[in-house]
Amino acid sequence: MKICVAGAAGAFGVKHLDAIAAIAAKDGGIEVVSVVGGGPDDIEGFARQRGVPHWTKDLAESLARPDVEAVILATPTPVHASQAIQCLRAGKHVMVEIPMADSLADALRLVEVQKETGLVAMAGHTRRFNPSHQWIHRRIQAGKLKIQQMDVQTYFFRRTNMNALGQPRSWTDHLLWHHACHTVDLFQYQTGETASRVQALQGPPHPELGIAMDMSIGLKTPSGALCTLSLSFNNKGPLGTVFRYICDNGTYIARYDDLYDGNEQAIDLSGVTVSNNGIELIDREFFAAIREGREPNASVAQCLPAMRTLDRLERHLAD
Repeated sequence: MKICVAGAAGAFGVKHLDAIAAIAAKDGGIEVVSVVGGGPDDIEGFARQRGVPHWTKDLAESLARPDVEAVILATPTPVHASQAIQCLRAGKHVMVEIPMADSLADALRLVEVQKETGLVAMAGHTRRFNPSHQWIHRRIQAGKLKIQQMDVQTYFFRRTNMNALGQPRSWTDHLLWHHACHTVDLFQYQTGETASRVQALQGPPHPELGIAMDMSIGLKTPSGALCTLSLSFNNKGPLGTVFRYICDNGTYIARYDDLYDGNEQAIDLSGVTVSNNGIELIDREFFAAIREGREPNASVAQCLPAMRTLDRLERHLAD
């Protein structure tokens, strides 16, 4: 299978390239044949360094290549939906990084185009695939755990428009449509329910970036499970997201691919899945769904309820 990675030189583009290299080394059958860059990227130098034979700053050029079967989009959030639709219209399977859109209207349009084309279209909801969250999910499915509350902290220090690599961004990140999207989808995926009640508060907007730098979100499912989510771009300290699962049968703390009990004792995740890297696991699911001609876990249709909940939260904040 021959792949194009767009936004390849960015923070998550590199993660996907590393994941694909790991899959190819273990299993073979996967090759990145084209990379797409943007803005100031030296995409030619990047491609040569990575051994990729084709590079461009025009996605359409890669999509016109007959050898490209599928595309991973790690491009700026504002173009996710339009580029994913562009890929589908060009006959290419697509995985678009989270969020698949920054509005419900665009998400609905993307889901409709996927249905029209019948191609695999997947959203980058990596939390579904982290071994830590998979361990929890399997026990919920087996009836061994029931979530009472998910308490989540998503903290960064981003008072300037820089990406995870410390490079200037050409677009502005967003706590709700990007970072809250991870938790909203995971909460609804783990509980198997869509939030019936939502509430949200946000701090004052940044004077230059125009976005809220702090946000508090609350969700409740029909069965009574709660999600309490705190997000900040003002946090000086450990960065990233920590998930505390408060369950009827234990408390668990997930930090990306690692899992601990409520007393910070590590839980052995060996044997949960073939890799301890969530990015590799989500890429594996994408490629497997294409090969097997099936809907993937985290298809754009499956992730649409999260977009609906984010839309409700956005309207709540506006009110």
